[in-house]
Amino acid sequence: MPLSSILPDAGAPQIKEIDPSAAIPGGEVQIYGDHLSAVAYRLPVVMLGDLAAPVLLSREERMSIRVPDEAESGALRVLRNGAQSNSVNVKVARMVGNEVHMVASPVMDEEGRVYGTFSGARGQETPVSVLRTGNDGELQPFVRGIMNATGMALDPAGFLYVSSRHEGTVYRVSPNGATSVYAEGMGVATGIAFDGEQNLYVGDRSGTIFKIAPDRQIFVYATLEPSVAAYHLAFGQEGTLYVSVPTTSGHDCVYAIDSDGSAAPHYRGLGRPQGLAVDIAGDVYVVASLRGRQGVVRLPQDGEPSLVVAGQDLVGFSFTPQGTALLATSSAIYDVDLGIEGWRVV
Repeated sequence: MPLSSILPDAGAPQIKEIDPSAAIPGGEVQIYGDHLSAVAYRLPVVMLGDLAAPVLLSREERMSIRVPDEAESGALRVLRNGAQSNSVNVKVARMVGNEVHMVASPVMDEEGRVYGTFSGARGQETPVSVLRTGNDGELQPFVRGIMNATGMALDPAGFLYVSSRHEGTVYRVSPNGATSVYAEGMGVATGIAFDGEQNLYVGDRSGTIFKIAPDRQIFVYATLEPSVAAYHLAFGQEGTLYVSVPTTSGHDCVYAIDSDGSAAPHYRGLGRPQGLAVDIAGDVYVVASLRGRQGVVRLPQDGEPSLVVAGQDLVGFSFTPQGTALLATSSAIYDVDLGIEGWRVV
């Protein structure tokens, strides 16, 4: 019997779809197409630019790969049995810096400067609380003395607000780094966000969303289930506040809170949802695990959720004034252009 009759079809591989088409280094990407299986027990080779990507799974119509650590955005192609597939572009996030300890989302100001935290373990004093990119694009110490810096938000004047989950305090930081107490008594203060009227909302992960008016009066805005980690907050259209609530259930919820403070599940069925943002179409993006796949999940107004960025161990996500997106693991911050414009609260 000739060998060709017992081997799988050795036709040229073809890529029909990449899912998702963006990733951070180490993220797992699915390839769908034809002739993607091994031939004579030899796996196909997947090239992303000039780098070979580890193949995690190879079937006739589907492959799974891991984006190499040193990869950059570029063309992905499959080499199999001497034949080469068509190429498909994959966007790989660029590292902004890795000397951070993030537990929430990074932010970018109107000048294009990126802010990250060095949060530390609960009750740990760290040499630096907040870092900011300088003129050279490198992260540099910006704020010291805030214990367990957690959530961050910027106001229209360029002042940075930082929550301390250890103290239950929100700090106000001027553009030159001068720090003052803005509000106290916020419980385990985690995620923070401004609405269009410059009210600041603070998520106490023990179950309360506080509203701080511009005159610093404090109100209980909504109550939710407690979280095992940080609440993450983001405003969308019509004043809707979205809150992700990671628990230990593996079937967690993103809540939508209306302008009256009434909370209702927006989507349930995520694993450990964390950083989130909203685009101009009203779709919500949340760092989470969806059906066992990790990364940034899009929750559209209509339709099914889908993975838009692949990435392991992500904690934070935000859109930037420059039209890109920031992502964060606990130890690094990345930037990627997804071609998606974020919703900006005015």
